[in-house]
Amino acid sequence: MALRRWEGREVQGFGDLEAALMELLWERGEPTTVRETLDGLQWHRELAYTTVLTVIDNLYRKGWLHRELDGRAYRYTPALTREQCVARAMHNALVDSGDRIEALTHFVGQMSLDEAVALRAALRTYERRIAGR
Repeated sequence: MALRRWEGREVQGFGDLEAALMELLWERGEPTTVRETLDGLQWHRELAYTTVLTVIDNLYRKGWLHRELDGRAYRYTPALTREQCVARAMHNALVDSGDRIEALTHFVGQMSLDEAVALRAALRTYERRIAGR
C-alpha cells in the first residue's frame, strides 16, 4: 500500500498516527468510515477501533477533517488537500522563525534548480493575481 511511504515522515502539527490517517484519507480521495480507516491502517500496527475513532474525532474537532452522517456511521474527508496542509505548515514555520528573511534565504538555498524555477513561477502567478491582472 502507498501509505508505507509515510512512515518516519513528520508533518508539523500531526503525531505519527494522525499523519498516517491523514495520508490514508488523502490517498482514498473519498469519504471514509472509521472501520474503513482502521482496515487501511492495519499494516501500520495493530490498532483498536476505539483508538482510530479517538484520533479521527480529535482531527475532526481540530478542524482537519469534515464529516457527514451516512446511516449510523460518519464518513470523514480531509478539510484541506495535502498541498494546503504542507503550505500551512510552511507558513507556520516561517511565522515562528523569528527572522523571516533569514529563514526564507536558508529555505531557498536548499532548493534544486527545478524547485527554484517552480517557486519563481508561483511568485509571478501570485503577483499577477494580487495586482488584479
